Amino acid sequence: MERFKFLRFFSFRTQLDFLPSSNPVRENLINGATTDTNGEHRDGFFSNLVDGFLRRFKSGKKIDGGSKTEEEEKVYSWLYALARSEIYMAFEYVRSTERGLSFTEAEKRLKENGPNTPLEYTFPSSWHLLWSAFFHPFNIILIVLSALSYITSDNPNGCIMLILVFISVSLRFYQEYGSSKAAMQLSEYVRSPVKVQRCAGRVVQTELIVQVDQRDVVPGDIVIFEPGDLFPGDVRLLTSKHLVVSQSSLTGESWPTEKTADAREDRSTPLLELKNICFMGTNVVSGTGTGLVVSTGSKTYISAVFSTIGKHKPADSFEKGIRHISYVLVGVMLLVVTIMILVEYFTFYDLSESTLFGISVACALTPQMLPLIINTSLAKGALAMAMERCIVKSLSAIRDMGSMDILCIDKTGTLTMNRAIMVNHLDSWGAPREKVLHFAFLNSYFKSDQKYPLDDAILAFVYTNGYRFQPSKWRKTDEIPFDFMRRRVSVILETESNPEVRNIQPFYRFIITKGALEDVLKVCSYVENVDMGEITAVSAEHHHRILNVVEELRNEGLRIIGVAIKNLQQTKISKQNMENEDDVESDMVFLGVIAFFDPPKDSAKEALWRLAEKGVKAKVLTGDSLSLAIKICKEVGIRTTHVTTGPELEQLNQEAFHEKVKKATVLARLTPSQKLRVVQSLQSVGNHVVGFLGDGINDSLALDAANVGISVDSAASVAKDLADIILLEKDLNVLVAGVEQGRLTFGNTMKYIKLSVIANLGSVISLFIVTLALRFEPLTPIQLLVQNFLYSVGQIAIPWDRMEEDYVKIPQKWSVKSLPMFILWNGPVCTLYDVATLLFVWFYYSSGGKLDESFFRSAYFIQGLLMQTLIFHLIRTEKIPFIMEIASWPVLASTVVISAIGIAIPFSIIGHFMGFTDLPLSYFGFLVVLFVGYFTVGQIVKRVYIMVYKKWL
Repeated sequence: MERFKFLRFFSFRTQLDFLPSSNPVRENLINGATTDTNGEHRDGFFSNLVDGFLRRFKSGKKIDGGSKTEEEEKVYSWLYALARSEIYMAFEYVRSTERGLSFTEAEKRLKENGPNTPLEYTFPSSWHLLWSAFFHPFNIILIVLSALSYITSDNPNGCIMLILVFISVSLRFYQEYGSSKAAMQLSEYVRSPVKVQRCAGRVVQTELIVQVDQRDVVPGDIVIFEPGDLFPGDVRLLTSKHLVVSQSSLTGESWPTEKTADAREDRSTPLLELKNICFMGTNVVSGTGTGLVVSTGSKTYISAVFSTIGKHKPADSFEKGIRHISYVLVGVMLLVVTIMILVEYFTFYDLSESTLFGISVACALTPQMLPLIINTSLAKGALAMAMERCIVKSLSAIRDMGSMDILCIDKTGTLTMNRAIMVNHLDSWGAPREKVLHFAFLNSYFKSDQKYPLDDAILAFVYTNGYRFQPSKWRKTDEIPFDFMRRRVSVILETESNPEVRNIQPFYRFIITKGALEDVLKVCSYVENVDMGEITAVSAEHHHRILNVVEELRNEGLRIIGVAIKNLQQTKISKQNMENEDDVESDMVFLGVIAFFDPPKDSAKEALWRLAEKGVKAKVLTGDSLSLAIKICKEVGIRTTHVTTGPELEQLNQEAFHEKVKKATVLARLTPSQKLRVVQSLQSVGNHVVGFLGDGINDSLALDAANVGISVDSAASVAKDLADIILLEKDLNVLVAGVEQGRLTFGNTMKYIKLSVIANLGSVISLFIVTLALRFEPLTPIQLLVQNFLYSVGQIAIPWDRMEEDYVKIPQKWSVKSLPMFILWNGPVCTLYDVATLLFVWFYYSSGGKLDESFFRSAYFIQGLLMQTLIFHLIRTEKIPFIMEIASWPVLASTVVISAIGIAIPFSIIGHFMGFTDLPLSYFGFLVVLFVGYFTVGQIVKRVYIMVYKKWL
């Protein structure tokens, strides 16, 4: 079920309505790539009509992540067409003018395109969500059997089954409704007033600057923006002045990017790196400009990328397996119950009694406790993870963590401490120089605009390493604050001539500049050679050497800033010139660079090693640079022999994409949609169960698509809403505990499924054989229901069972082959010993060829209950039960209590009321021999099965 109804752009229409009406130029730009050699559009009306009709009957297109979606391809083609075109052509494409749209035309387009929101949120009705949660084959089985139980006057059993249905439906309904709110968060950061240029007047049109709500912006509008403004749609820049834009909502990178209207792009440039295109949801950091809105609402890049959020995920292998078991049980139930009713009827010719017995058999065949066992196991795992300081939002994620074999993680804050530490101070020759550190320290100490983490790192390095630079001997006279266009900060300091201060020339007034290396080098005309004690003009050789030194540092994953100074005493700058920052920050002397590093967490390497021990491989998916990602991965022990980047993946075909994703352990410079496609490729082509750990809006797609979405408490609201598990601490060791809990949960659930299917099918087949042989009911309906009730109650302790150490060392997945083979091997053994009981009682206790019905039912009741109770200990382990491996004390206590109650019932007043009779001690001696033989033969069968199954696999 789709949780959201997106705008018409995502509904596979026959034409692409980027604009209110048809535009041949635009259609050729976008649809040219989808025209075949005969010049006919593959997206023609008839083909789309047929395709849309057939799609309704498909179970869903398999998404393997190797290529973009149809919506993304259209958006990419449209934006690249605008980026490559001249400004006057951009106006032509969107049918606008340099004066902007008229108010009438804007209103018309708003009606045709709808409100400018990235997604249209149409909540499914509560009844729709309830029906989706309710319509599960197992729920249907329980409801039918509950109704039948009430018909047979077994009210307690019917009530229990209804309670189980209520719990199951309530949990699913709550999860569906809660997760449906996630995509709404996408609109929170695009709600703001927008300055738009419109034109008015019938004869002489006048340009007006008006402020409208972002919901009313339409394609063709000209918007005016300044620092702090959000882009209301995808925008082709018309003019720009020192424009710097933050795209962290799309890329996850905190560092902003420069944009310019004069750029001409080509198809080789990654979409998010286009200089003349700004995207909806991004914001202006500094600078001003105007832009032409080319796409709004659901036709924007952010909507195309995030359109999959909230859509129903395909069922995983476990859910599919449960459904298949349910279908098989329904089929077997209908077949067996029908046969039992017919056999009963033609034996006793009592339709009412035969029907009641058939219903009782149906109840016995159904694993009634499956929802309770699953939910109890998951809840127990969630409580255990809560002790490790993490919140489990989706209980099924606990089970999926047990199957998870790949964990995709972001670098920042997960593998690293998410803080800068200064590691070196080098001159232009790459040698450590105290003078570089001295002036960098003074800049950071005296700047007052805003202290950044890099400033704190410099100050901490100086203080902790014992340097005494005596800032009290300096006085600040002026400051040129940092901005994102210059990307540097300068302070002007004065000091008295002091020969005791080392490495400082005797001048009184100077400017110290610190910032991005490239921007510091722009204002440097000289470079200082400390060894020779001279200052020389910057030559091409100097520039090349500095860049080589910096490139080596960056390849090691270090972040670099440059440091420069200028003697203002010697340059004699006037007060008037001081007001011009370009004059002040010029002809400076380049001193060197400061290197920083975001160190890995101490716990990261150990946690990754522990995860690898348990068969969980780590892949780093990050928007940061490749060199930095490689540096961190080497520090924490992730192999970096196979690495790639987003732009490289973009150039690959589908097959090569899957192969690259399969081998790569480090994937850098990824966009949100590329992270999504990587996750989908691992899931569908690699057949992996994938976990994804992310905390930003740019991680939303991957979080939603992953089998286990993991976020942190400090993450963006969208990420937390989409995550299945929220960590209260960014510590990977918590995930190790989660993996162990997941495998414990998965293992105990599989124990119950195996137990219930084998025991239930075996007992029903035995009932059928015994009925045919004895020509009377081996158990009355009430006896059968009591036996089934006691057996079901005893299974409640299964979630508290332990697992073998070897089991939690490898990922556990639902095997299509394993369960049927297990049933075929072990099921007949149960039936064989039920028949053995029949033969023993017949030949040993019959009198004159006649067997007392009450006696047989008493014997068969005890033997069946003990068999169903004790069989769990045989199938729960591959080792010898009670000798090499013992169940947990809750399971042992449950076994003892239920067995004692089962044995005591035939001897009690309640048992006599139910039609039972006392049994001799000799029968219990037979049961001891029977179960010793059963465990011996069962152990042999189990061993042979394991060898055959492993060889078959």
